[in-house]
Amino acid sequence: MFSEAALIQELQFKAVRSSGAGGQHVNKVASKIELSFDLLNSQAFSEAKKARLLAKLQPRLTNNGVLLMQCGESRSQHKNKDIIIKRFLALIKSSLIIPKKRIPTKIPKSVIRKRLKNKRNLADKKANRRKPDLD
Repeated sequence: MFSEAALIQELQFKAVRSSGAGGQHVNKVASKIELSFDLLNSQAFSEAKKARLLAKLQPRLTNNGVLLMQCGESRSQHKNKDIIIKRFLALIKSSLIIPKKRIPTKIPKSVIRKRLKNKRNLADKKANRRKPDLD
């Protein structure tokens, strides 16, 4: 499919300060990781795969074709880096999957007969509720 090691080599990481509450520690440590991946200039994918990824990941890409992701779940920079790499690889793998073409199936005649029979029974039931015509 594609080489994960070659793909990870193309990733760029940047450590930034996490947002939100965290006490005194949060202002000193840059534990949040920002991952950027330049899809247009990647050597890990063929042109066909790049086109598929561009179509699938269009809402997540910048105007320059760069995918940006970030993770600040853990207080450890190394854990955040591992988490974001796993998320990135899962996103790429799911985007490259080509869905199977749906083949429409024919409705069985027994199902059609059953539906029409139920319809007829319901119509008869409602007809029996009417007042009889005495003319």
